[in-house]
This record gives sequence, structure tokens and C-alpha cells, in this order.
Amino acid sequence: MPLPDFVIIGAMKCGTSTLAAQLGAQDGVFMSTPKEPNFFSDDDVFAKGLDWYENLFAESAAGDLKGEASTHYTKLPTHPRAAERLYADLPRAKLIYITRDPLERLISHYLHEWSMGAISTDIETALDQYPELIDYGCYERQIAPWRTLFGEDRILRLALEDMQAKPQAVLDRVAAFLDRPGAFVWQEERARENVSSERIRKFPLYDLLVESAPASALRRSLIPQSFRDVVKSRLRRRDRPELTTEVRARIAERLAGWAESAESIKLPAEEIRRNHAKIGTATCKKKSQKGNL
Repeated sequence: MPLPDFVIIGAMKCGTSTLAAQLGAQDGVFMSTPKEPNFFSDDDVFAKGLDWYENLFAESAAGDLKGEASTHYTKLPTHPRAAERLYADLPRAKLIYITRDPLERLISHYLHEWSMGAISTDIETALDQYPELIDYGCYERQIAPWRTLFGEDRILRLALEDMQAKPQAVLDRVAAFLDRPGAFVWQEERARENVSSERIRKFPLYDLLVESAPASALRRSLIPQSFRDVVKSRLRRRDRPELTTEVRARIAERLAGWAESAESIKLPAEEIRRNHAKIGTATCKKKSQKGNL
């Protein structure tokens, strides 16, 4: 059966697209299209059946390493059955989990949702209304069911910061983990995937009117560049949101419940202690509730 040998399971906004593109560029590696089938997480996709999933890898060659990269697999509590479903069908699969500074991930996640039109409020208000902004960065919570089912030896944990600083060294770790030591070479032209559109706010029919080749050609021929620049500037967000020290402390408290250290999110431990009495001991073990932040 043409099923994957490895799966990049997340985390969202942590460089999974870049790593998937790098692996797909290597000889002897076949990555699925789409990059994120979300088969084991999304009920409507899972209902298509295993034959549908297998077909994503039907064009792989004999001996190819086959993989996919679905960040929905580490989106608890939104998709609670991904780990058990994947283990039932792929018990020998190797898993790759990429993380980053959780506050940077949160901000990038917010910008992504803002650009898609899913969030229209400022970031601090959004934290009350969209608990997943924090939940998906509770890395220890997200990886826990995978560790239980697959064990530590079948999970490779990476950091986006390492991939940015020493990309070839990280790719070497991936190659060794997949039993292809020394076989992969970092392709610089594919070094930044899925990062350019986060600050352009989309609207209904955006893909049809903006992204399609015919629409682009028509705009260039009929609409002056100066007018196009004005429209684009109004859709573009120029600033990267900042979190106040107090909000950073509250998030750190939540993450600390899942063994996320204060150091890992660039917040002094003493600052967390000062805020502890004021903000309580809520952690990601409990479902986020409006008003916690």
C-alpha cells in the first residue's frame, strides 16, 4: 500500500511548509499534494476513506520515502482524534514536530487569521475570543497523545529558530531520522515557503480577482499601477502586533502548565511570579474560556 513513511504533524506557523518543500525537493522523497491533506484530523476528509488517502501517494516511485505535512494533527482540542486515527493506520510512521517561540507563533497565527478575514479585532481582544491562538502553542499538550502512542524514538522534534540559523544541520537531522543520513541538501530557493501573504487582508473572491493569472493580466492592462498600489496599501497591515508585558505574563502562566518554561518565550521568570497572584494558575489543561485574558 502506498502509505506515508513519515508525517510532519505541526505545529501551525512553525515552518512546516518550508520543511515539506525542502523534503519534496530531495531525490527519493515524495510529498503529497495537497501538502496538508488533514486526513486523520478532519472528520469530513476522514470520511473519504483510506483508499482516497492512499491515492495521494499513488505516483510515488518504488523506494521513495513518502510523506505529508498536516498541521491540523496537533490542534487540540479542535481535532481530538488525529493521533489515534493515524496510529491505527500508520503505527510504524515516523513523526516530525516543529515548534518555535510560542509567542511568535501566536502572533503569526493571529496575522494568518486576520489576513483570511477570520479575525477582525486587535490581538489582545482576539485572545479572549479565539482560545486556539494559545492552545495550538501548548506544545507539550499537543504532542502528548503522540508520545503515548508512538513513543519518543519515533518522534523528531525540531525548532524553527534552528532551521533558520543552521538549515543544513537541521536537514541532516531529518535525513538521519528517516534513515537517509547525509542524503539531503538544503535548497536555498525554497527556504521561505508560506510567509509572504500574512499581512494582506483577503476578502470574498480574493483568490479569483487577485490570485488568478487571468485577473492579474487584466488588472495590469486596465488599471494604472498607482491605483493598484493604493488599493494594495489599504489591504496590507504594516505593523506586527505587539503583546504587552502583562499579556505575555498571562500567556506564560498558561503555557507553564504544560512544561513551557518562561525562558522559552522570552519572559523573565520573576515577572511571571509577580503576575501569578493576579492572574491565577490557569493552564492549557483546562479549556480556554472567554475572559481568562
